[in-house]
Amino acid sequence: MATTNEDAHRIAREEGVSGPLYLLVKYAAAVVFRIVCGFTASGKENVPKKGPVVIVPNHKSFWDPFFVAIVLRRPVHFMGKAEHFDGPMAKVFLRLGAFPVRRGESDADALETARAILRRGDALALFPEGTRVREEGLGAPKRGAARLAIEAGAPIVPATITGTEKRRWPLPRRVRIVFGTPVSVEGLEATPEDAAAVIAEAWPQVTEEYTRWQNRPGVVAAGLAAVGLGAWVIRKRRGH
Repeated sequence: MATTNEDAHRIAREEGVSGPLYLLVKYAAAVVFRIVCGFTASGKENVPKKGPVVIVPNHKSFWDPFFVAIVLRRPVHFMGKAEHFDGPMAKVFLRLGAFPVRRGESDADALETARAILRRGDALALFPEGTRVREEGLGAPKRGAARLAIEAGAPIVPATITGTEKRRWPLPRRVRIVFGTPVSVEGLEATPEDAAAVIAEAWPQVTEEYTRWQNRPGVVAAGLAAVGLGAWVIRKRRGH
């Protein structure tokens, strides 16, 4: 029997994560990702161990939610494209902490589910860029995640993911995640102005860390070496 949109949100709000299934998938994925992807993480201590929290990572790949989830002890909930919940895997995704959102429109059901998760005192990860950013660099963050955090009194924790943008298959390589300094929402109201101020404090941590990692000496040297090799090949061809 297919899972309707209403059923999906009811399960996400009332039942949430299945502990045994979540742990099984989490630890199996952690082993694979650390071996195959060379995955490393830092700043985990910046994510509160209990109480509501909103994590705001950059978004380059389908795999990003998995990397955020496997490094934290507490379960993390995510919005996922509604199309992923049309098939037989819908209930599995739901019990792993995902819930549907209709892209390209204001989805009141998804927002209410996000609020219910935070009211429970759980962790919610939202990608403020809104979708995967396929071009170089990062996208402009939207204010929705900050507004939800303010409503729930939940701190925002920025998270920078690098390595997944390389789009290697079946899995990316040399993936790294850094959790930044939490941004408090204490004393703020869920207005556009306060939400913009919160995201303006959190997101620069992501952009600065992402830029720093992309511009590290090893990458720059590799890029220069590639340019030099290309020039040498061109000269050789012209010589013949």
